[in-house]
Amino acid sequence: MSKLLYQVGVNFYSLLLKGIAPFHAKAAKMVAGRLNIFKQLEASFKENQDPVVWFHCASLGEFEQGRPLLEKFAATYPGYKILLTFFSPSGYEIRKNYPGAHYIFYLPLDNPANAKRFINLVKPSLAIFVKYEFWFNYLNQLHQRNIPVISVSAIFRPEQIFFKPYGGFYRNTLNLFTHIFTQNQLSADLLQTAGISQVTVAGDTRFDRVLQTAAAVKAISLVEHFKADKPVFVIGSSWPHDIEVLLPFIKKYAGAIKFIIAPHEIHEQELTQLLSHLEGKAIRFSKALTPDIANYPVLLIDNIGMLSSLYSHGTYAYIGGAFGKGLHNTLEAATFGLPLYFGPSYQKFQEAIDLVQLGVAFPIQSTTELEDVFTPIYQNQEKRKAISEKAKTYVQNQAGATDIILHHVKTLI
Repeated sequence: MSKLLYQVGVNFYSLLLKGIAPFHAKAAKMVAGRLNIFKQLEASFKENQDPVVWFHCASLGEFEQGRPLLEKFAATYPGYKILLTFFSPSGYEIRKNYPGAHYIFYLPLDNPANAKRFINLVKPSLAIFVKYEFWFNYLNQLHQRNIPVISVSAIFRPEQIFFKPYGGFYRNTLNLFTHIFTQNQLSADLLQTAGISQVTVAGDTRFDRVLQTAAAVKAISLVEHFKADKPVFVIGSSWPHDIEVLLPFIKKYAGAIKFIIAPHEIHEQELTQLLSHLEGKAIRFSKALTPDIANYPVLLIDNIGMLSSLYSHGTYAYIGGAFGKGLHNTLEAATFGLPLYFGPSYQKFQEAIDLVQLGVAFPIQSTTELEDVFTPIYQNQEKRKAISEKAKTYVQNQAGATDIILHHVKTLI
């Protein structure tokens, strides 16, 4: 019964996407990107004679999470072709020209016919799913054909359906994995309790990725001029609710502190509204000129892809998303040793829990709470430096998941 409901849900989702596509840009991209997908796959794989390793990521965040493993696999096993698939446009549209993969596609929606046809065309020697991807029909096809498939950087919580009395179908789906590499021991214990034993605690490959990024980051000349030797508060991946809480804080400290705001999504209406709220104190990055940029207390980023470099210029950071569905990437800022602030919904992210417990990250629910936890650090530079060192050390100590997983992969190919 659960299997039938699962398939009904997938089919309904497919119909819903097509129905709202004319009115919803993201849905339109998902539908358009999957048109003629099998013709594209046939053309791409028709002449391929090399073994294929398939990496699947839901979106951009999962891609960045799995990227260290993908790139190290490619360097270690150059005879393999790399297939990279995405579920969401926010991954595919940004990384469709990524040079580290030989083939990049949307993943066809998960039904038995699509899964069978996809595996027949691609013929992967190994499949690697990053974090939350648990598509039954694809996993079942791989399992039936004895093609090893692993889940990496997976994280589980007791309230998930896998661990409910009625979650048997979903537990069985997890059992289709050859091996699951979890971020933490709690996840491994939950899986073991559910009868899933092919588990290793490897940690989170995102730590490897942010350290790679930090090592390669380059200074942004325009931002250097903007800073003018003042402390910089970077607001990364912000949503409107984050900005609502932050605006009084920004207006109070603008002048003493420089603010860089990098919204999670770039919408012209929201950018214009934010500029209006800041009453001439802000300038857009695309409009900024070196001679006068230092005169502005707020720099508004109106492009995608700069955020990790922006954190390298920061003194403090606010990470958006935790007033909504969930917190965005805290590690990009933590690797540079920035004290972190974010909203209340962070409990699904192990690294955020760790950073809060270490006293380097501070969840807040209001502007007043933000001021209460920010002021003691702002007024005590020795305290800020101690927090900075603690954050850097945490990230460095958590690295190494990529090597643990790659060591196991050697036994599968």
